[in-house]
Amino acid sequence: MSSSSQTEEQAMASPDMDIRPPHKVLRALTARQERRLINFLEDKFLELTRGYKKRSEPTTHLPTLPLYLEAAQKILAMVLQIPPVDPSTSLRTAYLLRLTNDVLASVPGYPADGSNIPILLDWLDDLDQAWLMILQAQVWDPENGPADLVIDAEDAATGTRSSPVTQTERTRLRSLLIGGSATLEEWLAGAAPPPPDTIHEEDEDEDADDAGPLNDVQDMLEELGVQDGFNELFWRTLQELGLGGDFVLPSDESVTEVSMN
Repeated sequence: MSSSSQTEEQAMASPDMDIRPPHKVLRALTARQERRLINFLEDKFLELTRGYKKRSEPTTHLPTLPLYLEAAQKILAMVLQIPPVDPSTSLRTAYLLRLTNDVLASVPGYPADGSNIPILLDWLDDLDQAWLMILQAQVWDPENGPADLVIDAEDAATGTRSSPVTQTERTRLRSLLIGGSATLEEWLAGAAPPPPDTIHEEDEDEDADDAGPLNDVQDMLEELGVQDGFNELFWRTLQELGLGGDFVLPSDESVTEVSMN
């Protein structure tokens, strides 16, 4: 494996994920490569968690949401380069699930100011494209983006394969994305400016009260020019999971991940 810093820089500078070279032949990681990769990622996740928990302290390296997302992007770039060839296939999925949970749990810990929101939506769009690539068992090339995985006949004959994302993993991903989107909406509602008239009359229509925060969020997103981006959060992944279009979140469904707060 090449040095981690060079790999990260290449991945960060790579073109848009929608650019697809036709095919890429990969081999599974060796046991030594996998150990080194796991150690590297565990260190990066630990740095991310520590930086977030100390975000309000003078010595933190992640005092702002953009800096947090920049650190998370480096982890994302490395995770995507794990070849989807067994036994490493599940490793790529597990680490991306972990990163998805950590980021969605941590974002509300930062202020939802106007300069942060477009940066966040751009990052979440990258995450959406990353999940689509994994669900389709594609390969990530740091220089060219996604490519279709090719396992040559000789390797296939010896048992080399790429296992699909399991139903359990798909269910967990669905829960993370739907629950995370709802949490982000609440986070934005807390940052939206209050309506001009905040006095509640006794006979005020309750439905109108309930719609108020949502309308405030929509107005704020429209003002920032990112309404479409928020409305289309994770649309590629949800469509791939069979949840394209509008969906209703059942009252008893929630994300069971442990908060990092």
